[in-house]
Amino acid sequence: MSQQLMISSALAAVLALGMASGASAQDKAKEKCFGIAKAGQNDCANLSGSHSCAGQAKGDNEPGEWKFVPKGTCKDMKGMTADEAKMAMKK
Repeated sequence: MSQQLMISSALAAVLALGMASGASAQDKAKEKCFGIAKAGQNDCANLSGSHSCAGQAKGDNEPGEWKFVPKGTCKDMKGMTADEAKMAMKK
């Protein structure tokens, strides 16, 4: 393997690791907030397992649907934790 190819590969690996660690740091500053997503504006799969993708919420503020919000702001938006949402869904 040529020296230039080895250097290029090493540089690409370092850059990829830097991007991955930046994304995880950003995720740590956010939390899942249940019960605040508007129809079609959820961030990912719901608690009931009826869908597994973003943008598939059928109604507004359903307890099983969630959005990422800045950490510490969920309660201010009248949102719930996952455990609270599970309890709300049982009612």
